[in-house]
Amino acid sequence: MKFYDFLRGIAVALIWAVTGRIKYMNRDRIPQNDNYVLVGPHRTWWDPVWYAMAAYPKHFIFMAKIELFKFKPLAWLIKSAGAFPVDRENVGPSVIKIPVRELKDGNRSLIMFPSGSRHSDDLKSGSILIARMAGKAIVPAVYQGPVKFSQLFKRNNTTVNFGKPIIIDRKDRLNKENIAKYTEQMQKAFQELDAEIDPTWKYVDPKRLEKK
Repeated sequence: MKFYDFLRGIAVALIWAVTGRIKYMNRDRIPQNDNYVLVGPHRTWWDPVWYAMAAYPKHFIFMAKIELFKFKPLAWLIKSAGAFPVDRENVGPSVIKIPVRELKDGNRSLIMFPSGSRHSDDLKSGSILIARMAGKAIVPAVYQGPVKFSQLFKRNNTTVNFGKPIIIDRKDRLNKENIAKYTEQMQKAFQELDAEIDPTWKYVDPKRLEKK
């Protein structure tokens, strides 16, 4: 845990040096005495770090593609930061078991992106399943800021906003109807949080721009 705090301190210093001040909104909506599943639209490869900094002093675990763990020094670093590997081609039960166990019995919460990818808008049900099994709330959040590396150096242009917790009723079976209900709640929360920051802001996937 101490190394996590050390890494966080380095990250804060580097990010401040590069991007300047980050604005945090509605941190009082975050559960203070329990673990939770922090979810947001995946807009850039560094937004997990921004979310983790915004919700500090809570510590987090998060999923990372297994390819990142092939280089041992990098694997050690991201494991120390809370990452655990996920094989997207062969998803196993550990994807569910690891975060559920940590949420129920550990001291760390989970950062998860329901879309699973920065280049998809479709929300999947994994975060709902994990929250239900662990008996923990889902906390929606959004990031508005640079989505390309070249934009990072434009200072004081990043905001993270937190929404009210979404409670998953453990009596609800995860059938299509209930999955659709909770997915709609998350999507609506993202839209409202974006509007709270800047109603005119629109996310544009850099990859889609490159294809034009």
